[in-house]
Amino acid sequence: MASTAPLHPRDSYTLQGLDAAVAAFMEARARERLHHAWLLTGPEGMGKASFAYRAARRLLGAKPVTGDGCGLASSPDDPVCRMVAAQSHPDLMVLERMSEASPTRKSIPVDEARRLPEFFSKAPAIAAYRVAIIDAADDLNVNAANAVLKTLEEPSGRGVLFLVSHAPGRLLPTIRSRCRRLAFAPWAEADLIGFIQAHLDVDADDALRLARMSRGAPGRALSLAARGALDVDRQVEAILRRLPVTDGPELLGLADSFRGPEGGPRFNLLLERFADRLHAAAALRTEIGALAAADRWSGAWDRLSRLPDQVEALNLDRADAFWSLMGDLRAVAAHHPLTS
Repeated sequence: MASTAPLHPRDSYTLQGLDAAVAAFMEARARERLHHAWLLTGPEGMGKASFAYRAARRLLGAKPVTGDGCGLASSPDDPVCRMVAAQSHPDLMVLERMSEASPTRKSIPVDEARRLPEFFSKAPAIAAYRVAIIDAADDLNVNAANAVLKTLEEPSGRGVLFLVSHAPGRLLPTIRSRCRRLAFAPWAEADLIGFIQAHLDVDADDALRLARMSRGAPGRALSLAARGALDVDRQVEAILRRLPVTDGPELLGLADSFRGPEGGPRFNLLLERFADRLHAAAALRTEIGALAAADRWSGAWDRLSRLPDQVEALNLDRADAFWSLMGDLRAVAAHHPLTS
């Protein structure tokens, strides 16, 4: 299967399934009632950050592409778009947790958020607006969130702030109340399967598998494919089918693959696939009235969901954590087999 890692949102120019959000934004702009802050909400991988960059390019003066019905599209060759792509536009500020300079940090620090008031206090240098994008607002630490709130409380007349949020319920209520919300809903399964088959060289079964793994988010589907999630999901499916047997050379090899820095992403992806399948198993047993089994598998899912953070916080050996997980699953499956 050939797959390509998703583009960074600033390099994305093709958006699908966002007509409602685009129409709402364009209507507000046409009526000159452009809100100073927009909260873009929905599951990760829905194109929220790509929308923010697309809107930012237009606000910064990029010319619309002829024939684009929504009016938000622009050309990568436009001078404004080139500056945005080069991260050199003086009227655009971007706050994000991970960057080339800080690929491993856990949150957006307060020092960066405190730059927002000064940025918006100045008149635009070359554009009609000053624009800032926070991707994602969920990554703001407590002090940084309060610094952003100060910016929202003192809006600039020619400033627009886009806050991307995958979990808006975790944001400060005062931040949510000062933003206009644009919701990005998950795609229907059939539409997502069509998108996957148009972008990836996969058969119908794998397209369906990716669609269900990504839970309606096209960007997440592309990301999962690029990370090798299809192969990992098949491994997890085979392991669960064999329970309560949890030995064999293939599991030894899998545990060895978690060692070293390169083993971390594989370990986390494997746990993610286990978590999804255990959650589905618990839900199915609840639906059919097998409440004892549902309770046991739900408990296993809960413990598994907390495992990645525990491994990182306590610097646990990933292979040891994997074998501990296998023991937990073996104990549950001995009384409540998944294949029954």
